[in-house]
Amino acid sequence: MRSSYKKIGDYITLVNKRNTDSIVRDLLGINIDKFFMPSVANTVGTDMSKYKVVKNGQFACNRMHVGRDKRLPVALWRGDNDIIVSPAYDVFEIKDLESLNPEYLMMWFLREEFDRNAWFHTDADVRGGLTWESFCNMEIFVPCIEKQKQIVEEYKILYLDNVKINNQLTHGLEDTMQSMYKQWFIEFEFPDENGMPYKENGGELKFNDKLEKDIPINWKSGTLDEIAEIIDGDRGKNYPKQEDMKQNGFCLFLNTGNLTRNGFKFSKTTFITKEKDEALRKGKLVRNDVIITSRGTVGNVAYYSDIIPYNNIRINSGMLILRGYDNAIFIYSLLKNKEMKREMENFLSGSAQPQLPIKDLIKIPIIIPQIEVLEKFYRRVINIQRQIDRLLIQNLKLEEIKKILLSKMVSKEG
Repeated sequence: MRSSYKKIGDYITLVNKRNTDSIVRDLLGINIDKFFMPSVANTVGTDMSKYKVVKNGQFACNRMHVGRDKRLPVALWRGDNDIIVSPAYDVFEIKDLESLNPEYLMMWFLREEFDRNAWFHTDADVRGGLTWESFCNMEIFVPCIEKQKQIVEEYKILYLDNVKINNQLTHGLEDTMQSMYKQWFIEFEFPDENGMPYKENGGELKFNDKLEKDIPINWKSGTLDEIAEIIDGDRGKNYPKQEDMKQNGFCLFLNTGNLTRNGFKFSKTTFITKEKDEALRKGKLVRNDVIITSRGTVGNVAYYSDIIPYNNIRINSGMLILRGYDNAIFIYSLLKNKEMKREMENFLSGSAQPQLPIKDLIKIPIIIPQIEVLEKFYRRVINIQRQIDRLLIQNLKLEEIKKILLSKMVSKEG
């Protein structure tokens, strides 16, 4: 079987097409979980002509921090339009598509064994980077092209298609929750005491100076710290170091990759011991907490319901916990709302990496409805959120199937 292992460099070639005319404006980065995402870099005043263009079927990777992260961020672009990436990234493509299938190569990059091997090869670089030469010298198992396509098809049917369906269902449910939030708390068509839409049926409104709009009487304006305790992650000497992070352990330690625009993502997790957990003073979740990223990709939100299958979770220093006073679902829906996200963007600070510290988050004026309306809203939407969480659990189980399929790649004869 060893004869079927080949060097990656035998199959790929670098591509160095620059955005010289600055026509391509879609700037993406690569998540540590190996997919393209909107870049968090501040590009104000940046010469976009120096950025590298990535076309459909091409790969991009960031070799700079493999030693630190123990993963190589690399992704295959499959979009209809061209994108651009940082000039520091490598862009490459497969020389001969009859010898190596792009999806098969991307599957290989997703294997945990590949990342361990990449990390091992960083020993020669004092900065913890992976040299291009070392990357090209890494080996890949290459069966015949027909077998590669068969492996890719199995992966697509058993994993990708099911995840896609679950994500589509999740997005639909989230849209339903947001539509209800908009109807109740922006359009003010929540059910009145007779069960009829409030504003449509003559519900009284009064102008609010801080919100600069009419709101229902008996409602008020305020800030998030009036309706929730806001808690940041612990810092200082007891903060977990890289060597404290394990693949299994007592307490799940969230990183910003575990919070996406779609809520929690547990495909890659790290844990700390019970002793390390007990040494930390703050930043531990309790059920019904709302979590938001406050650094990097700011504004990703998740809700820690009783269905989430981890009993001990802590946040890192790039997140905040909002512990609502019996109104967590409202806070969660508020933070996911587009209007609130625009408000948060106005308060972002930091040049290299956007940040939204607590002192700025609590400057944003919000609407505070009557408690009776909040209770009705909770009863209407909590079952929708539980459906979303069940789909998350299904995706967790699909991640186990993914690991099995990736591990079987070297057992296929061809």
